[in-house]
Amino acid sequence: MKAAFLPDRGVIKVSGEGARGFLNGLVTTDVTQLSPGLGRFGALLTPQGKIIIDFLITEASNGHGGGFLLDCPRALAQALADKLAFYKLRAKVTVENLSDSLGVIAAWDGDPAGQPDLAFADPRTEALGFRILAPEGLARKVADQIGAELVDAAAYEAHRITCGIP
Repeated sequence: MKAAFLPDRGVIKVSGEGARGFLNGLVTTDVTQLSPGLGRFGALLTPQGKIIIDFLITEASNGHGGGFLLDCPRALAQALADKLAFYKLRAKVTVENLSDSLGVIAAWDGDPAGQPDLAFADPRTEALGFRILAPEGLARKVADQIGAELVDAAAYEAHRITCGIP
C-alpha cells in the first residue's frame, strides 16, 4: 500500500446545527446521505449551473467537533470558504478554512491495516483508495498506522491520471 500527503489540497469545515440543511440546499451532492467515514463527490455551482469548484465531502464525527469537511484544491479553499460564508445569511453555521492546520493524505494499492480518524473511501473510483484528513506533520505516523509506504505526491498524481480521473 502507498500513501502520499497532497500539498495542493485544502480542507474547509462547515459546522453548526444548521450545517446539513445549509449544505444540502447549496451543493450538488445529497448531504443527508453522509455519515462519518463516508465520502461523496460534490460541487458548488453558479445560479446558471456552471461549476465554481468541485470537492470531496465527508462528515466529521462528534469526537472531531462534528460538521462537514470539504477536501478541495488548496488554491481555491479560501474562495470556497468565502463563497459559502456569503450564502450563509442567517443559517446557524460556521465556515472555516482549515488548510493551514489540516491536509489530505491519499492511500491506495491495498487495504489499510487500520481505519484512522477522518478517513473515507474515495467515492470516484475504488482504485483511488482512501482519503485521510490529517496535519502534514502526522503524514508519516498515519502511513505507518495504515501499513503504507509514504511516497511523494507525484506518485499519487501519476496513479490518479492512470485511473483516468481528472
